[in-house]
Amino acid sequence: MSKDIYQQLREQLDQYSLGFPATESGVEIKILKKMFTEEQAAMYLDMTLFLETPEGIAERAGMDPEKVSAVLQQMAKDGLIFRHRKGDLVRYAAVPFVVGSYEFQLKNMDEEYARLCDQYMDEALLNFDQDADSPMRTIPVNQSVDGSFPVAAHDNAMEILKRQKKIAIAECICRVQQHKTGNMCTKPLEVCFVFGSHADYYVENGLARMIPLEEALQIQEKCQEYGLVNQPFNVVNPGGMCNCCGCCCGVLRALKKHPKPTEIVLTNHQAVVDAELCAACGDCEERCQVLAITYDDDGIAVVDEDRCIGCGLCVTTCPTEAITLKPVSEDQWKTPPASEQELFASISAKRGTSLAPLKMAAK
Repeated sequence: MSKDIYQQLREQLDQYSLGFPATESGVEIKILKKMFTEEQAAMYLDMTLFLETPEGIAERAGMDPEKVSAVLQQMAKDGLIFRHRKGDLVRYAAVPFVVGSYEFQLKNMDEEYARLCDQYMDEALLNFDQDADSPMRTIPVNQSVDGSFPVAAHDNAMEILKRQKKIAIAECICRVQQHKTGNMCTKPLEVCFVFGSHADYYVENGLARMIPLEEALQIQEKCQEYGLVNQPFNVVNPGGMCNCCGCCCGVLRALKKHPKPTEIVLTNHQAVVDAELCAACGDCEERCQVLAITYDDDGIAVVDEDRCIGCGLCVTTCPTEAITLKPVSEDQWKTPPASEQELFASISAKRGTSLAPLKMAAK
């Protein structure tokens, strides 16, 4: 097996989603060696982001189908790739590191892996390319939007939940990781929803449990009470929806570092302060997860329009109802991509990368 198989794997992962850039320390290679065997790394290089049968992958790789099937089954079990079942038909697809195999490591997250990921996020992944779309987006807390403005179904957490046929609930991978490094965030763990075939995958792998809609709605209400930011996948019909805090979530931590978070996150709402009603209590500043609220010389809350991601947490906590959430102007309004494939294609185009496996392009 080639000694640079993990470098090839890193280069392939770097093509997808937010990428998997190299660092001076080489910590990303340590992560890959902890996640993948050399055989699994080689198999990943023969896969695409599109669902395929083991026979199809084996034909392209020039390998025995039974051998390929066994390797793919283990990789899916290890949270390295995605598996989709429909009757007797089982298909597999490669996934990015984020959102993808990182989130699938719930059962494998130990202190060593957690610290490696933390180091890598500090060195590489937290430095978003401002020209690339985020794989996640922010939608407002239900009670926070000015009632005179309609909210699209894809911007309403409760409506997203109500549209699902299958809902599973999983622990937040970011919070689990931070607990392993000693950051004992007190926010609840079981707050990440997965839907449809994603729910099947999580439950089959022991990463989540199926729940009825009623419980899902209750969990979402609790998340709002805890001040968590609602972030579904950045598509119209998301395969999942997270509830995030600024101290643990990789996306929110990146946004806190970015000078203008609104340049890279899709949001259709922003907070507005009525100075005459503001009591300068400080609740909104404390509740904001992306450092978007400060106070002027008169003690009045001021919202930085370049930083506000429109989550609405400041609105629901304001005792004087001085803050409202209003939609952005029509020319700024954005509709998320229709599918994950469309999202990945958009991100790839903006980053100048290719969704075709590098191994194929080299032939």
